[in-house]
Amino acid sequence: MRRSRLAENLTALAFLSPFILIFAIFLAYPLFYSFFLSLNKVTVLVNVFDNLTFVGLQNFVALFQDGVFGWSLLMTLYYAALIVPLGIGASLLLAVLLHNKLKLHSLFRTAFFLPYVLDLFVVGIVWTYIYSPHFGILTRVFEVFGIDYFSETGFLGRGETAMPAVVIVNVLKGAGFGMILYLAALQNIPQSVYEAADVDGANWWQKLTKITMPLLRPVTLFMVIVGVVAALNSFVEVYAMTAGGPSVQVGEKTYQATWVSGYYLFDTFYVKLRLGYAAAMSYVLLAIAVAVSLVNLRLLRSKTDY
Repeated sequence: MRRSRLAENLTALAFLSPFILIFAIFLAYPLFYSFFLSLNKVTVLVNVFDNLTFVGLQNFVALFQDGVFGWSLLMTLYYAALIVPLGIGASLLLAVLLHNKLKLHSLFRTAFFLPYVLDLFVVGIVWTYIYSPHFGILTRVFEVFGIDYFSETGFLGRGETAMPAVVIVNVLKGAGFGMILYLAALQNIPQSVYEAADVDGANWWQKLTKITMPLLRPVTLFMVIVGVVAALNSFVEVYAMTAGGPSVQVGEKTYQATWVSGYYLFDTFYVKLRLGYAAAMSYVLLAIAVAVSLVNLRLLRSKTDY
């Protein structure tokens, strides 16, 4: 019996070994080495493995004294506060429209989902031209109505409109993903529930708030988690459309309007080459993402345990 069980375990291990090897090399080792790197300062960039100066938690302490890092977290929070509710609203609206058997709903479903599979950098470049102050179609549309506010700088050249402009692009691109999730959830709600509500005299608003939205809560909480994590990892869209700018004046200091934490991490690691500092920053962002996810999962369990 023991030999047969050992043989089964060895066979299973043999089949799992390719994944374990790939996981160890490309995921586990970088994870642990980045934490080791966060406790050090790189003195010479020729050989990162040998030219390290141990500084302990100095990089983490410096982060919480870094005004630019605090600003990047604030901009990330602003980004998340815009994209999460707008993304959920757009996804739910599309799902409801398709769930009501709109004509050519299969064609519309494909059309709405298609932007999600496109490369985000390419989408950002395309929208940069759409937002352009000189030949962008949106600027021309505003000028037709006598609004020349964006004719000189465009949507991405103003501090008050740059972040919302980036958010709108991401909402339009990612709404198809949430639409599929909400559509699947809507189709799993028994029609008899709505029929019983009709018998009780419920109107459409009562059915929406008392039946549909509570039953869609798991999907909504999942969308919140995905949206917050995406906000913490946001970089490509900012890099493609604004490169962190434009500049805004806050008191006596100047910051970048779309300088989110992901972009600051990129700038610290690849431009300024502060590898240990960037590694410490990545772990702070990881801790924030894990904390938000755990809170949402706790809410999900408390609301779905019947």
